[in-house]
Amino acid sequence: MTGKSYTEQEWQQKLTVEQFDICRKKATERPFSGKYTDCKKQGIYHCVCCGVALFDSAEKYNSGSGWPSFWRVLNDKYIDEIVDESYGMRRVEVTCRACGSHLGHVFEDGPQPTGLRYCINSVSLDLKEKP
Repeated sequence: MTGKSYTEQEWQQKLTVEQFDICRKKATERPFSGKYTDCKKQGIYHCVCCGVALFDSAEKYNSGSGWPSFWRVLNDKYIDEIVDESYGMRRVEVTCRACGSHLGHVFEDGPQPTGLRYCINSVSLDLKEKP
């Protein structure tokens, strides 16, 4: 993996204000506001912070939630799933294992074959399009 460890100050210099708030401070972008919500381009979605490949566009679908949704990660070894009980809810947070960046949450209401919905902030992703 290509993840790097930075100080909070270095992350602030490397990322935009919105990327820092979402990826490092665990904020969430507004629904239907992200650049990848309705994106149909083919390619691999990478962590915007460290560049690790996370999701394949072939496994992206329109969940109607307002965030890019995937039914599977590219490889389980690239993410961590952490129980999140903030805001009076029980959810499972998804983070990049390489750099610890907050990506979004995973829910058990997705399509088959996995039944999962990885609901991911566009700001935390960088699409590398297939030629």
